[in-house]
Amino acid sequence: MTSFANPQSLKNKGVLGINQRNSDYIMRYNKRKLYPLVDDKLQTKQLAIDAGVAVPKLYSIIKYNHQLKKLETLLEDHNEIVIKPAHGSGGNGILVLTEKVGKLYKTPSGDLMSVNAIRHYISNILSGMYSLGGVPDRAFFEYRIKFDPVFDEVSFKGVPDIRIIVFRGIPISAMVRLPTSDSNGKANLHQGAIGVGVNLATGCTTHGVIGNDTTSLHPDTGQPIEGLQLPRWKKILQIAVKCSDKVGLGYLGVDIVLDRTLGPLMLELNARPGLNVQLANQRGLLANLNTIENMESIPSEADQRVAFALSLNK
Repeated sequence: MTSFANPQSLKNKGVLGINQRNSDYIMRYNKRKLYPLVDDKLQTKQLAIDAGVAVPKLYSIIKYNHQLKKLETLLEDHNEIVIKPAHGSGGNGILVLTEKVGKLYKTPSGDLMSVNAIRHYISNILSGMYSLGGVPDRAFFEYRIKFDPVFDEVSFKGVPDIRIIVFRGIPISAMVRLPTSDSNGKANLHQGAIGVGVNLATGCTTHGVIGNDTTSLHPDTGQPIEGLQLPRWKKILQIAVKCSDKVGLGYLGVDIVLDRTLGPLMLELNARPGLNVQLANQRGLLANLNTIENMESIPSEADQRVAFALSLNK
């Protein structure tokens, strides 16, 4: 793998820096009072449902430690499940249980957990161990994604997701995040997942990057990560637009997963999306941001905005 670019070449490519992102876009277009709508995953899930957007099914919520006495009952109907903190970030605090083995539950890494171990884990979630600011939290149980076959050869144990950056209700950039062994099966770029750019016009993957290094192959499977056609691409962009409209944030990251049975599902929203999408696409955000910022009016219909997004990378 080779180094992606030096600072001067990034500047020449119209790359948005973190300070400019914060001052010109997040502070200007994202009202602070709206942050709880995306920082609380349970609120986000309900907003998506209200907007007619499909999400992973919610099974139950635990707010208090005394509810953990009935944990076995909550788990008994599900051989596989995902347990999350409502205020977690960066994938922290998420526990995935893939199957039941006798009285134990298996994780994607093959480890086995007892009900008591799961109870202790959830108690840590409630204490705020994984929450933003360390404040007391809630834990919730939801459907475990079975990812689309398009990712069968380019993912390690975890579930890939698709990050869409939306500005003023128009998608401007996208990437796929592929779990690796280094990321411990998580679609987290800071932990070693691969970011793969997506051509907005076609929904086809382009360049891959791990950290600041480019790659064309998945390090664990050895399979090409470029040239993958994401199914139902226009639907994915429509979901991103609907979420933007519902939450009211002008600069937004929308994370979507592709379930092999249920299709695209909104996973979560982010009011402060990172800038790695530029490395993955080898294309800065500023050109598209400037184009949309200079528009006198934004089309009111979601389909019109999706059509405009499809034209941005042609």
